[in-house]
Amino acid sequence: MSKNLVIVESPAKAKTIQKYLGKDFEVKSSFGHIRDLPKKGMGIDLSSFTPDYEVSADKKKLVAELKAAVKKAEMVWLASDEDREGEAIAWHLAEELKLKPDNRKRIVFHEITKNAILKAIENPRDIDQNLVNAQQARRVLDRIVGFEMSPVLWKKVKPGLSAGRVQSVAVRLIVEREKEIRHFKPTASFKVDAVFLNDGKQEIAAKLKKDFSKESDAEQFLEQAKNTEFKVLNVETKPGTRSASAPFTTSTLQQEASSRLGYNVTTTMRLAQRLYEEGFITYMRTDSVNLSQEAINGAKAQILSEYGADYSQPRNYTTKSASAQEAHEAIRPTDFGVKTIGDAQLSKLYQLIYRRTLASQMSNAKIEKTVIEIGNPSLPQHFEAQGEVIVFDGFLKAYGIVKTEEDDEENNEKLLPKVKIGEVLDYKKITASEKFTKPSARYTEAGLVRKLEELGIGRPSTYAPTIQTIQNREYVDKREIEPQTREVVRISLTKGAIKKEVLDEKFGGDKNKFVPTDIGEVVNDFLIDNFQEILDYGFTARVEGSFDEIADGSEEWKKMMTDFYSKFHPRIEDVEENAERATGERILGIDPKSGKQVHARIGRFGPMIQIGEQDDEEKPIFASLLSGQNIATISLEEALELFKLPFELNEYEGQTVAIGVGRFGPYVKWGETYISIPKGEDPLSVDQDRAEEIIKEKQKADAPIASYKGEPVTKGTGRFGPFIKYKSIYVNVPKKYDFNNLSQSDIVELIDAKLEKEANRYIQQWEDEKIALENGRWGPFIKFGKVNLKIPKRADGEKYDAEELKQMDLETVKAWIKEQDPKAFETKKKAPAKKPAAKKTTTAKKTTTTKKASPKK
Repeated sequence: MSKNLVIVESPAKAKTIQKYLGKDFEVKSSFGHIRDLPKKGMGIDLSSFTPDYEVSADKKKLVAELKAAVKKAEMVWLASDEDREGEAIAWHLAEELKLKPDNRKRIVFHEITKNAILKAIENPRDIDQNLVNAQQARRVLDRIVGFEMSPVLWKKVKPGLSAGRVQSVAVRLIVEREKEIRHFKPTASFKVDAVFLNDGKQEIAAKLKKDFSKESDAEQFLEQAKNTEFKVLNVETKPGTRSASAPFTTSTLQQEASSRLGYNVTTTMRLAQRLYEEGFITYMRTDSVNLSQEAINGAKAQILSEYGADYSQPRNYTTKSASAQEAHEAIRPTDFGVKTIGDAQLSKLYQLIYRRTLASQMSNAKIEKTVIEIGNPSLPQHFEAQGEVIVFDGFLKAYGIVKTEEDDEENNEKLLPKVKIGEVLDYKKITASEKFTKPSARYTEAGLVRKLEELGIGRPSTYAPTIQTIQNREYVDKREIEPQTREVVRISLTKGAIKKEVLDEKFGGDKNKFVPTDIGEVVNDFLIDNFQEILDYGFTARVEGSFDEIADGSEEWKKMMTDFYSKFHPRIEDVEENAERATGERILGIDPKSGKQVHARIGRFGPMIQIGEQDDEEKPIFASLLSGQNIATISLEEALELFKLPFELNEYEGQTVAIGVGRFGPYVKWGETYISIPKGEDPLSVDQDRAEEIIKEKQKADAPIASYKGEPVTKGTGRFGPFIKYKSIYVNVPKKYDFNNLSQSDIVELIDAKLEKEANRYIQQWEDEKIALENGRWGPFIKFGKVNLKIPKRADGEKYDAEELKQMDLETVKAWIKEQDPKAFETKKKAPAKKPAAKKTTTAKKTTTTKKASPKK
């Protein structure tokens, strides 16, 4: 029997720590929080703000096991993370397991290494109640805001919506940026670029120092330049330096992983969590850029060994944020001798952290910046060429340079050839291009994190869940914005001749940036109109400041809650009673056919167009918006076009052809077959010829390309890429195969491999119950109907192996399903039959049935 029980919050962390402790220690995991506010109901006594915590159903068995382990141990060591959330986990464990101060110890460490663990064991402390209270304050306040504001949204906007203190502010940032873009009025100017040649025919790219607001002025300048002798008027060389950035905090890691690796915030935090738990990096939720002396010494030794003394410049960084939390060190490797690790995705993030930390302890890069002025006294403006040379690479040797989304592509500085003052240069080409000003860019995930941090909203642990929540709620998305086209003028001077062209330029397109949805905009506007303080950036930051004061013991958390709620709740009551219903409605104009008003608004099933009023004798008619359309910007003409959908064309090969819009976008319906119209193509432009073309392409794609055991094999491209289909089996075709020229042997090989994989797919199957245990990409899982569910871990926290799962009985599997979905096996009651609707006249019936919203595909 182990004398000491160590409880951590993660099984991976438990496994790593167990390696460093002797036989007198047993390490168990709590799998995160063992108790929390109830899932149903608010769970807070609003008279005293006392939370009513409960052990969740899926943790009851685990808590029983931990209680049994506690009884056998002489001392319990609570070793959850060292931030507020970790402190709260330790406190909940102590409360639920009834641990007394004399048989419990709290230990913290910011890296999972043998030295750190042993040092923590030697320096235990008790639970820091101030940190616990700061976490409780955040949890309780956010629960109250969500539970009281969300029902107001259900009543005033649309059922099923939610609001949150941080998520609503994040949505506000995205909505305000979109409105800024929408109302932005671009202005044009002419920028002049030139390429000059020196005696050695080396090119020098330069820009005119002044832009022209008028086309005529730009053309006049080129006329003046046509016969001008250009000279080097001045050459200025300045030495400079570049210094390394500080080691990573949570937010800078999220931003850099996005820029360099293309990882979203959630992926970055998931991988960083694994790196920490497996002992490769220090704690990954931190506001601090500080490094321990041990880390500085370790980095120095590695730099001296790998790069030499010239590259070493040990330094420490000061955390600017006054609210930097309890993890008092930046994210860094625990061992600089480890350069790479096995898992490819983990290794990329680890190497980014490794190089950033190493670079922070390296010498500045030395650069030489050269500016060449080119022109002629007869010209009103002169050109300037800029370039730079890296004289000593310093920290760049380890970290390199990466362009950010804010970097201007036109400002790329290049290496310039040697020239001297007075040297005559020939112009190769001088071009005046019409350029338009651009609005602020939409937020990427990294940009949103940067802005939230800048405003003091949220903390390291909140960024990833906040960004995930606003997408899950469908308040924002990352849909592709199709570019628009405009004409631009380009005037060029080459070999003494001036040529003017009018070109098409794409603008306004975007990918992988946050765009608010219609419902996101309507909810945001309603909250700003009615809960200005909650949505105020300063208020949200002040709340974070209050949590910090609670954490350091200078504010009492329940007093803070009382002050907040005394102002918040009356506002809820007032809005619920007096606020107008919000639909985002815009009146677009009058329908010329019916003479009725045309509205764009949020309806029960989302954004829509409505012709007529609810209380008209003839009921209003509706149409759904197309992808990319927005109730805030759609025009009357665009809205009226929607009522042409769905429409029928002539039959093709004896089957009806129709054009419509469904859940997955515009389609051609041929008989009972739905065929997607290519992305970006207007469904209203699809005529008979184009529809038949789309059908023929589908027929060609569906035509057999080979046979397998006497059965036809077809091919196509779907959501997950190219595939071949045999019977009802879809087989993905990897990139190593030439999809357009698959041989018979390729097809046999692919199908054989798929059939073998399918044969090993089922561990156990109960077909009548629609239940199976299956092998998946990330391990075994439960298949229940169309739903995939997790297989719980064994009592000891380990996963069941394949042999154990083969022996598992149906009742146990059903119990697992019920734990995750309590209503899984309930029989659905049939809805009572509706009373027959009152008969309508033929005319009215025709009006309401022919012009209805397009069917969902």
